[in-house]
Amino acid sequence: MKKIFFLTFLTTLLLFSKEIYNPDATYIATGGVTDIIYKDNKLYSATDASCVDIFDTQTQKIIQKIEVEKIIDFMGDTIDSKVYSVDIFDSKILILSLGKKGARRVHIFENGKLDLVLPASKGLYIAKAKFIDADTILLALLSNEIILYNIKTQKENYNVQVAQSKFSNFVLNEDRTKVIIADESGNLKIHNTQDGSFDKELSGKNLDNVFQVDTKKGVIATAGQDRRVVIYKGNRAYYKTANFLIYSVGLSPSGKIVGYASDENNNVTLFKTATKTTIGLYGGNRMTLTNILFINEKEFFTASDDKVINYYKIR
Repeated sequence: MKKIFFLTFLTTLLLFSKEIYNPDATYIATGGVTDIIYKDNKLYSATDASCVDIFDTQTQKIIQKIEVEKIIDFMGDTIDSKVYSVDIFDSKILILSLGKKGARRVHIFENGKLDLVLPASKGLYIAKAKFIDADTILLALLSNEIILYNIKTQKENYNVQVAQSKFSNFVLNEDRTKVIIADESGNLKIHNTQDGSFDKELSGKNLDNVFQVDTKKGVIATAGQDRRVVIYKGNRAYYKTANFLIYSVGLSPSGKIVGYASDENNNVTLFKTATKTTIGLYGGNRMTLTNILFINEKEFFTASDDKVINYYKIR
């Protein structure tokens, strides 16, 4: 009995003595952060305050703000337009935001000019939008349809119903030829972006809604409502469990490191995808995580419903 008590005490002591690394720098966005991307020493932050903030990562300061028009709600009040996603292709910045009556609109910002390329009057309830190339964008609807939309012709190249389950998230592979779609079923559907055709399904590991998915170098990672972070690589798959819903996940550029939101305190656990070895625990996030973004094998960002974006160096 004494031995059992000692082992329990030792386990508890180790648990509470686990070091949590604090952010090495913080960025203050205009509003709660919904999406972040990184390119050429700049961090682009989509917010719920009608704005995309562009930070210089050398100074951690906002160097430019791209503002979309505010909207009028059903009460007749002027409110902020939530920006759901942001993307970059060459010099173009793609912005998906909330429009009239809950429908979504798409702008492209280039050479200092903001152009509306898809108005809310189209009545599309778009959850996420990303570039496929300079002329086409992939739209994912809440109804779990994907649309390849041609900016020049203003027409749909295709419209594919992925599944009947509610859409959660998607990620493109590095060359943007495939899209991996996550939904409330827990299964991942992979489609070819050029024609929308179905490629394959990954199933059996997540048992409920997958909040987020990421992929790098053929490795796929998921963040699940079932408290599982699943790693797929080739024909192999495994999962690790957390004691709380896993809202966010991100992979390093090599696919060798994964980070996931691992507890109710919004801490991020990093581990090696090949060996499952834990690297460290990173804290300082005050609200529910929306993004974990690696910029290389040694540095990453986290964003949340808060205005604060945290930057970490991996110990």
